[in-house]
Amino acid sequence: MRLFRKRLPSEETLDPKPRESARVICIASGKGGTGKSILATNIAHLRACRGERVLLVDFDAGMANAHLLLGVAPKYDLGHVMTGDCLAKDAVAEGPGGLHLLSGGVGRHALVNPTRRQLDRLFRALDPLEADYDLVIIDHGAGMGYATVAHLAATSTLLLVVNPEVTALSDGYALYKRANMVNPDIRVGLVMNRCASEHEATAAWERFRSASQRFLGHAPQYVGWVPADASVRRSIAHRQPVTAMDPSSPAAHAIAGVSEWGPIDHARTHRPFYTRARSALR
Repeated sequence: MRLFRKRLPSEETLDPKPRESARVICIASGKGGTGKSILATNIAHLRACRGERVLLVDFDAGMANAHLLLGVAPKYDLGHVMTGDCLAKDAVAEGPGGLHLLSGGVGRHALVNPTRRQLDRLFRALDPLEADYDLVIIDHGAGMGYATVAHLAATSTLLLVVNPEVTALSDGYALYKRANMVNPDIRVGLVMNRCASEHEATAAWERFRSASQRFLGHAPQYVGWVPADASVRRSIAHRQPVTAMDPSSPAAHAIAGVSEWGPIDHARTHRPFYTRARSALR
């Protein structure tokens, strides 16, 4: 007969504590062309270079481009994970600075208009990854698709990327309003991207803030602005983050400031992120 010895209290204190789930932030925009994926890939790169275990999930619905911006050629993507062709951990590829990327795939119809059941299956498959990372950054496609709304309902922290164009401001406002409807406790920071000058950025921010305060009674936190910079175009052509290729450039310097936004360090919820996201689907 096998005997089990009861552990002493002193022995129990030696047991390691369960590891916390990763901090999760969403990066989104109301319309395409704001440079959202540039921000997402560079922030992921900078945080990984700090020694954090970072996973970037490209959730752009079937039009993923993070792998191109990072110079990575993943064997698998979110589409393979959704269909069960591979485990989520096997679809993760390593990128510059030690960051990890889970690509969204290109031209995958199931990711463009997923059903509730498909998203539930995907969220369940992604859930184990949270224990392997310090920070998960989710780069969303433009607009307010089903997957984006479910993520916004689950996250504690959203980085909203807009630019001074009136359509970008209008669509960004709509996304901000929707995020607060599905998640009243969400912390939202706004980045004004691709600005010709600080004056242009400040004027655009004031328009956004004024409309938000007038119609919603609150406004996001202004995180900062990123200048239009030829170094970004060069980095795209070379498939490298501008923060790696030209860290002294104006854009890289500005993005470094955005990456230090305080709420990123506290972007954790009382339940694992994808558990909350699955609940939001119901």
